[in-house]
Amino acid sequence: MSFLKNNKLKIGFTLILLLSISISFYCIWNVHRNTSTLTNHFSQQAFQGGNHFPQQNQSHQPTVNNQSAVPNQHGANASGKGNMPFSSANRPMGGGMVNSSGKYGTDFAIYSVGFFALATFLYFLIGRNKIRIAQTNKRIIFWSLLGTGFFLRLAVAPYAGGHMDLSLFENWASTAAKGLSGFYTNGNSDYPPLYIYVLYLVGKIASITGMNNYFNLLIKLPAILADTVTAYLIYKIGTRQLSTEISLMLAIFYLFNPAIIINSTFWGQVDSFFTLLIVLAIYLLQEKKWMGSVVMFTVAVLMKPQGIIFLPVLFFELLKLKSIKKILMAAAAALVTAIIIILPFSLNQDPLWIFSLYSKTLGEYPFASVNAFNFFSLIGANYKQDSATWILFSYHRWGMIFIVLVTAFSWFIYLKGDNSKLTFVAALIQIAGVFTFSSGMHERYLFPAAALSLIAYIYLKDKRLLWLSAGFSVTIFMNTYAIFYGSFNGMQSESYTFTLFLTSLLNVMLFIFMVKIVWDLGVKNKHIEKMAYRNEKGTASYL
Repeated sequence: MSFLKNNKLKIGFTLILLLSISISFYCIWNVHRNTSTLTNHFSQQAFQGGNHFPQQNQSHQPTVNNQSAVPNQHGANASGKGNMPFSSANRPMGGGMVNSSGKYGTDFAIYSVGFFALATFLYFLIGRNKIRIAQTNKRIIFWSLLGTGFFLRLAVAPYAGGHMDLSLFENWASTAAKGLSGFYTNGNSDYPPLYIYVLYLVGKIASITGMNNYFNLLIKLPAILADTVTAYLIYKIGTRQLSTEISLMLAIFYLFNPAIIINSTFWGQVDSFFTLLIVLAIYLLQEKKWMGSVVMFTVAVLMKPQGIIFLPVLFFELLKLKSIKKILMAAAAALVTAIIIILPFSLNQDPLWIFSLYSKTLGEYPFASVNAFNFFSLIGANYKQDSATWILFSYHRWGMIFIVLVTAFSWFIYLKGDNSKLTFVAALIQIAGVFTFSSGMHERYLFPAAALSLIAYIYLKDKRLLWLSAGFSVTIFMNTYAIFYGSFNGMQSESYTFTLFLTSLLNVMLFIFMVKIVWDLGVKNKHIEKMAYRNEKGTASYL
């Protein structure tokens, strides 16, 4: 009895972990191909003739202002001329054909409200030092909660439906498993090569007898693993700067965050994997391991073009080195990394095929906003052609102007602050600013902000960054939830809803709040520190 009494916390958390493992195995064991929420027949029907969309009634063609410039669902423009294998029509547009049912939408919304309420309550408890964990219990609590978050994701993933992106990934995984050299020549994928390696492994596993029944889960598994690893990194980085209790709460906040879960476990997207690469790249940069950081940044860009948004942060740090030799070494490392990743796909292709792929991918969505609840959606430009004029310039031109201004501001803060701890803040400015004010943004592009703001808090210890992370988590969730559960149906939806208005306004306000925080941290506080140093020096002289 004394053993149970002295170890009740360890036993309790161990039982929670064992229960989550049991639930996970039970749910996975009962997965059947004919009862999967998003069945694999999409993969067989949706890609006949190289199309990315299932065959649909032709009366449901998307409608926008500039009809002649909009491709139809079969890769041709509205006039019926030409084939556009990389066009925006070849991929699910925003909320168009999302999950196969509305299952669990209400349940998940209730969970989200409860999560944010509980997180707020725990925040105040920790702030008042009401939570203390004994040294002997810290490891078991952390690993139990980390494992519970992972296994519950595995339990939910096969039944949580999925976006039509899942059928794309399944098709690409099957194609990649047949050989990487012909992947781009035999298919219509617009993804850069890095993640195709992951899909290659998924396709190989799914080809094993009996494993095809779990294709849905296998596609989601890399992102689920990335969620778990990112939470682990937040904890490990946190324990070097903060108390174990706060580090644990930050990691758990990320792992059980509905904004994170809906992306990987419900939608089946890979933003979690991309975010993990970005976190690793910036962490290495923060730790002055710039060569490893260069490799990780290159890997991130070769996974998603959005990696380009973060490259200015690497550029800032390389300039601080003031060494042409090191800059050339960084360029060489990036080039070698890119060649190694690209080479297996390059047989029988034009030497510059990768640039053509990126060009077509970046030009896929010529809209002011693609269901991203940001500044352009706030002013009513969701799915408006980015060539349309707003005030003096086109939406696209305004987007480029904003990108330049955001990058200039992050560079100013990085240099003015003269503080290596501002690396994550600079990355946060980049992603939040570009998402909020650039054109062509999707609802999921703000996703990395949730992790970056948490880690920025770890280094800078400004509690406002916690509120910023919570705010971004709420808007990321609201935006993704609205699209995933079908409130917005791609170009066919031009409605200006209250959800769109509120979330877009919140994102703009959060960006302004972030500017205030980083100005205080990078400029105002630096000025105060200098004045304190001068006063201290003057007093010492006088004495």
